[in-house]
Amino acid sequence: MRTRWLKIVLAMGYLFLYFPLICIVIYSFNESRFVAVWSGFSLKWYKALFSDPIMLRATVTSLKIACISATVSVIFGTIAAIVITRLPVFRGKSFFIGTITAPLVMPEIVMGLSLLMLFVGMEKYCGWPNGRGTTTVIIAHITLTLSYVTMVVQARLQDLDRSVEEAALDLGASPLKVFFVITLPMILPSIVVGWLLSFALSLDDMVIASFVAGPGSTTLPMIVFSSLRFGISPEVNALATILMTVLSIGVIISAVCVYKKQNYRNHA
Repeated sequence: MRTRWLKIVLAMGYLFLYFPLICIVIYSFNESRFVAVWSGFSLKWYKALFSDPIMLRATVTSLKIACISATVSVIFGTIAAIVITRLPVFRGKSFFIGTITAPLVMPEIVMGLSLLMLFVGMEKYCGWPNGRGTTTVIIAHITLTLSYVTMVVQARLQDLDRSVEEAALDLGASPLKVFFVITLPMILPSIVVGWLLSFALSLDDMVIASFVAGPGSTTLPMIVFSSLRFGISPEVNALATILMTVLSIGVIISAVCVYKKQNYRNHA
């Protein structure tokens, strides 16, 4: 009886999470312009999406910003996690950890306003950046996502068995070789998770980007939010379906790779 009740609760939880996404996918094939009124199957909104230059430009801009910011966040976040977990206590370590984790609890509107003031002051006194644009949005998103990557990789490093690394060091391997040959493959799943999380956060952000973006760097969430005053176009449903499909394929591929790697280690 208890097992059946747990299955029912689990099914209700999945339904609560994924039923809105299923509705978006279904209504992306709707003939009607009204989002919640079904009038027949059609692909016209996908055709309209690929013929909308503003939406396509914003999508490309958002994907480019998300890829760059996620990659840079993974690099610096991994370094920060190694510093936190592997280096002994040093002066200012608590302050360093606090600055890394601050974006986790800081409201996005505060981060957006502070970054805007920073960029304005730097442009005034240093001449860089020359106005707000894609570069400022990337820097802002790196600031936002860096802490998430650090926390994910740090958790993996803390649970890592260091005996293999110590054995390699005792056998004469350099610390750099130990990191790339032993440590990096062992923490690679957490790095992939951190990259995907950073990519999703950057792609989803609208508050911070609205503060630091310029005329030529309008992101997709900003376009969608600005269209609310005129009513949501079914093109948004089509775009959301495409993005969900692509991201789901990426998550499934990464999960399968991690699963195969774990099975290989268990059988080795």
